[in-house]
Amino acid sequence: MTEPALATTDRLESRVRSYCRSFPTVFVRARGATLEDVRGRRYVDFFAGAGALNYGHNEPHLKRRLVEYLASDGIAHGLDMATQAKEAWMRAFDEIVLAPRGMSYRLMFPGPTGTNAVEAALKLARKVTGRPTVIAFTNAFHGMTLGALALTGSAAKRAGAGVPHAHVAHLPYDGYLGPGVDTVALLRRYVEDPGSGLEPPAAIVLETVQAEGGLKVASAAWVRRLAALAREVDALLVVDDIQVGCGRTGPFFSFEGWGVEPDVVCLSKSLSGFGLPLSMLLIRPDLDRFAPGEHNGTFRGNNHAFVTGAAALERYWRDDRLTRAVAAKSGVVREALEQLAGRHGGRVRGRGLVQGIRFEDPTAAARVARAAFEHGVVIETAGARGEVLKVLPPLTIDAALLERGLTRLDAAAREALGRGVATALAAREATP
Repeated sequence: MTEPALATTDRLESRVRSYCRSFPTVFVRARGATLEDVRGRRYVDFFAGAGALNYGHNEPHLKRRLVEYLASDGIAHGLDMATQAKEAWMRAFDEIVLAPRGMSYRLMFPGPTGTNAVEAALKLARKVTGRPTVIAFTNAFHGMTLGALALTGSAAKRAGAGVPHAHVAHLPYDGYLGPGVDTVALLRRYVEDPGSGLEPPAAIVLETVQAEGGLKVASAAWVRRLAALAREVDALLVVDDIQVGCGRTGPFFSFEGWGVEPDVVCLSKSLSGFGLPLSMLLIRPDLDRFAPGEHNGTFRGNNHAFVTGAAALERYWRDDRLTRAVAAKSGVVREALEQLAGRHGGRVRGRGLVQGIRFEDPTAAARVARAAFEHGVVIETAGARGEVLKVLPPLTIDAALLERGLTRLDAAAREALGRGVATALAAREATP
């Protein structure tokens, strides 16, 4: 006898599950920026696999390349052995991404997920510098394994480890202490003062947009000054571009055009282009210090991901059409969110196609997200208390579908939050 929807999940899966609680249905298929469940209901996807599906679900060109590769008995698992698929991926990345940007990096495949990339970056920084301490920032999110978790700011996530988080100092992110406080100057004071209690750092690790931390955005000037400080104190500048890279902010890297070239860049999420696990470190060549096998793992060579990743680069990054499309769609999202925030009390945050609203009522985002699901939109929250409603659609979402999703989101907000702050104030003022 067939069990009711989610009954198997409720009966067998660990309590740690989360997204199936936010989206309580059983999904069966997906295409582009839509999901379909067992009831045949379709949802606009404003979540995109937490940023792992920048090109949408089952992108047909990538799928065709993968099916052809599978049918040819191409290598699936290869550790870090040389394979045709891996070499094709590396050539494509060098030719399409690195060379046009004047970048020279070594490519390291540390394991299948973003947290693996962060862990490898930490090990490399400590090996190169001989220093244990790493600087991270308030509200950062870098992963769920112990080293990456130590960099993460969220008390709830850190508590799950059950052990102290050592050798990381958290300092204020850009704007954390208000617009009048220069947090780079504060950091400089700490690292230059032998009485501050802060050990010389091995690395400074940051996200240019704190996507999970509440859509806080660093300025280009702040990141440039941070990079200069890192050079002065012989620390590595590590940029975690796992969620906001691969075009999420428009250009391939979130820091493009800022006059910054990090020592190490962490990539994952949409690197495969298809939702297949793949992560990578970009390492400045003179910092490529690991001995053979010093950092390894069984699943460093996801050849299926190499195939779809190379296809994604060929299709979307030979020119700037996707970057221009993201810029146009981000304007549409910004306008819709500004109207929604003005109506219900909140402020819009983010860049590109990772934007959202921090409502004045910290419970509002979760209520809107729940209502949005009932209106046929899959959307999640961000921030230490889930106080930010986060719009994260595939970059390739059709303009009409984007508008439809935003319209549904507006209806969900009206339902969850009532008439809204602006409407209520106007009605009050009109009352004799």
